[in-house]
Amino acid sequence: MREPVALPTRQRPRPPLAGPARSAASVQPGAARTAGPVIPGAAGTGLRHLLDAPRVPARVIAAFPSAVYLETRASVEPRVLAVATSDAVRLPNAVVIAAGSRDRPLEGIGEGAEAWAGDGHVEVGPLRVRVRRWWDPSPALGPLSLARLDRGVRDLEAAVTGSRFGLAGHPDPPLLAARCAAGDLAGAVEAAERIVGLGPGLTPSGDDVLAGLLVALRTLSSSVQHGGTAGWLADWLGAAVTADADTRTTTLAASLLHCAAAGQASAEVAAVLRAVAGHEQTAPAARRLLAAGHTSGADLAFGLLAGCRAVLALALAARKDDRATA
Repeated sequence: MREPVALPTRQRPRPPLAGPARSAASVQPGAARTAGPVIPGAAGTGLRHLLDAPRVPARVIAAFPSAVYLETRASVEPRVLAVATSDAVRLPNAVVIAAGSRDRPLEGIGEGAEAWAGDGHVEVGPLRVRVRRWWDPSPALGPLSLARLDRGVRDLEAAVTGSRFGLAGHPDPPLLAARCAAGDLAGAVEAAERIVGLGPGLTPSGDDVLAGLLVALRTLSSSVQHGGTAGWLADWLGAAVTADADTRTTTLAASLLHCAAAGQASAEVAAVLRAVAGHEQTAPAARRLLAAGHTSGADLAFGLLAGCRAVLALALAARKDDRATA
């Protein structure tokens, strides 16, 4: 991915900055208020542990007109959060502000800038965001029949045919899909570990594939009957690819893999899963996803399809076994 397209909080004493990060805003009472107005924001619930806690320092690791990405010193994932405009891709670790990219709310914020997150706020450059409400990045599909899942998979296949896949021709993504559909955990882990961090950009193609796969496995396994094997696969595969992700890929991609392993997805990914379940139209949802980033949308779609197919195959096999032993 190159570019992404209220609860009251109790104020706590703020620790002073040190060294080159020291600024007037951190030492003069009320100085932060002169930087600009406080903008309301909505945060993914996966960030609650970070934003409800006392504030911690952060730095900008990437900046675009529609989003800036902050790496924090938090001890648990996600350690990277996005401050995104209302028209950007809504990542599961995003704080979405009530302004569009055309309003240029992130103008002047560059890579390397100092920031803070916590006490219900995110502060970076002149921007101060207060979290007023929360949104859940975990898709909720409700009960889903295997017949509906089969139809949804076929619709999604048709909608993404011909999309630009970042790892086209690489043998491991289709091998990973096949191993998952067969319930071969060892084979799936081997293939997955080879594509962690594979590809350029803030979120390499291999990580986008894995994120789509993990979210589909996690979400659908709890919605279909006989989804236990798929859930078991999601548990072990998620643990394997996140164990050392912070040393093998970008910090943003590592955080997003942790989100995916927990079943948390971008709004665009969640819409595709709802379409697979029959709650939305497939073609528009797929178009929005495919428009994300350079190849990120297509890479996520590949992973989603692999996960959907795996859940279907594993659930059908489990149903067959149950009937055979009945």
